[in-house]
Amino acid sequence: MTGWIPWAVIASSVFGLAIAALFAYLVLKTDPGNEKMQEISRSVQEGAMAFVSREYRYVGMFVILMVLLLTFLLKDGWMTALCYVFGAACSLGAGFVGLSVSTRANSRTTEAARTGVAEALTVAFRSGAVMGMTVAGLGLLGLTICYLIFEVWLGFWNSAYIILGFSLGASSVALFARVGGGIFTKAADVGADLVGKVEAGIPEDDPRNPAVIADNVGDNVGDVAGMGADLYESYVAAIVAPIAIASSGIVYRTRLNPGGPVIGARGMILPLAIAGAGIVCCVLGTLMVRIRPGGRAQRALTGATYITAVLATVSSILLVWAIFGSRYIGLAWSLVMGIGSGMGIGLVSEYFTSDHYKPVQEIAKASQTGAATTIIRGLATGMLSTAFPIIMVGAAMGVSFWTGNRAIPGGGGIYAIGLAALGMLCTTGMVVSVDAYGPVADNAGGIAEMAKLEPEVREITDNLDSAGNTTAAIGKGFAIGSAALAALALFAAFAQATGLSRVDVVGDYKFIVGLLLGACLPFIFSSLTLNAVGRAAFSVVEEVRRQFREIPGLREGEPGARPDYAKCVDMTTRTAIYEMLLPGSLAIALPLLIGRFLGVEALAGFLAGALVCGFILAIMMANAGGAWDNAKKFIEGGNLGGKGTPTHAASIVGDTVGDPFKDTSGPAMNILIKVMTVVSLLFVPLFFK
Repeated sequence: MTGWIPWAVIASSVFGLAIAALFAYLVLKTDPGNEKMQEISRSVQEGAMAFVSREYRYVGMFVILMVLLLTFLLKDGWMTALCYVFGAACSLGAGFVGLSVSTRANSRTTEAARTGVAEALTVAFRSGAVMGMTVAGLGLLGLTICYLIFEVWLGFWNSAYIILGFSLGASSVALFARVGGGIFTKAADVGADLVGKVEAGIPEDDPRNPAVIADNVGDNVGDVAGMGADLYESYVAAIVAPIAIASSGIVYRTRLNPGGPVIGARGMILPLAIAGAGIVCCVLGTLMVRIRPGGRAQRALTGATYITAVLATVSSILLVWAIFGSRYIGLAWSLVMGIGSGMGIGLVSEYFTSDHYKPVQEIAKASQTGAATTIIRGLATGMLSTAFPIIMVGAAMGVSFWTGNRAIPGGGGIYAIGLAALGMLCTTGMVVSVDAYGPVADNAGGIAEMAKLEPEVREITDNLDSAGNTTAAIGKGFAIGSAALAALALFAAFAQATGLSRVDVVGDYKFIVGLLLGACLPFIFSSLTLNAVGRAAFSVVEEVRRQFREIPGLREGEPGARPDYAKCVDMTTRTAIYEMLLPGSLAIALPLLIGRFLGVEALAGFLAGALVCGFILAIMMANAGGAWDNAKKFIEGGNLGGKGTPTHAASIVGDTVGDPFKDTSGPAMNILIKVMTVVSLLFVPLFFK
């Protein structure tokens, strides 16, 4: 009866990819601007592709290593390895497509801003929608193909665990793309700010600054390709988690259905169907992004996001009823809770990071007494912002578990938590579209500054960029919240596979040891990535200082004095690629080592500690960083004295501290906890001696 659903899901995925192609065509058809604007855009494009080509070579070597491990360490591992390669390839492909369009859309957005804010928003958002619909379309298409091959056509009993290889491939690429891209973008950003705005006293994105092109390149490789890989991985994991639980036997036999695996089979189909309907809802949502004269870009973007969520909620409820029947309609509450908590986290992120609300304005006021009070206030704001998302995710888990167990007694609760994670991310196409729009708007402002366009153009792009900072924080909130739910669902599948139905927390020292190690890891991981940004930024600072020192007339802006942009891009690329290797490798190696040498009890504690601590730390970093950034922009908008004042200088220091918080260390947390959970689940046979 449900045999047609995978084919409908494939059609939905292809539809999403077709919409992405249409948006790409519409973006590339617009005016790219004058020759100077096109020259700057080409420099950004060449730098981004140089970074990605080098990064992909290292990722390719890591993929080969993982293929060997999967093939030789697991039974039927070659099939898992095939799914792994497929998942990695789809993730790399989505990043490449999004990056190709975003680096071409920046000058087109600048040119559109010369006409008006509505035109600029349209170009920037459509370029982001290319990334959004490509991420959702390729992720769901690849996953459904794996499901058809190994579950439907070949009928393997362990098909869900083979398909987990697809999720691990997505996770591996996301980890390196997010960490490497994050290190690059923040090293270039921090280096450019420290020497340009702070030391030399020249405006942001001034063409005299040798790091300015590297900064714009970083916006694309970190906040488009890296962010896309991040949410691609979250999206795939959110679909795979309930599939793995349904296939594990938890929801096979119940008092309501004692005769066989009907629930399990339908439980594997339902996540695919919900994700497929989500793509259609996202397409409709992208068509609703409109801004009226005098309207706010942020309101247009968030309004369309919430409309998409409402459509996804209705379609999800109908799908539960159609696939499971009215007897199990209680499962729909988990989807409603997931979508609702995702919207709630988005609203909280908007409140704590938008300059229209009190927290950011208070940080800006704190800048009047210096950088120290700016940092103190920003940290306090980030810490406070963790309470509400945790309450929302906790409520989503509790309600989902309770309603799921009532619908399917004896195991439906854990499956329902997996559905809640999927509910939070079934609108990934729209979330990524809104998030990827931000870097394009940021680049457009840089091009307006470097091409010396009218001040009105820069004012429009700055307003779009400020909205992009808030929408990016909302996107990070979605990814982090779904990571907690998906990781918990995968953790339940891990417990089922290892037979750890319950742990003696008091008497089992191995669990406590693992718990402490897991809680420590997010801090170690953050330290590694923050230090990496610091070291890379130092090299950028030294290079910019050298050029100011050795190139006559560069600082003064004399005719004929041109900075060497390519040198900064190449230096930052080499440093970022090198620095990403250790943090990325830890996420794969540590679960294997702990599970093999300390046992599954210690590994269970390790995963639990990393999940709880990583979730809280990620929210704090993302919201504190976004708040510092928009506090600076609030001052630059003419408040509290405006640009060039000591208050503005203090806010720049806060923004500099917050940059690696929100764009490097924080976003990498949600990938870290899911990568480790997927690795642990896949390699369970190795942990039994």
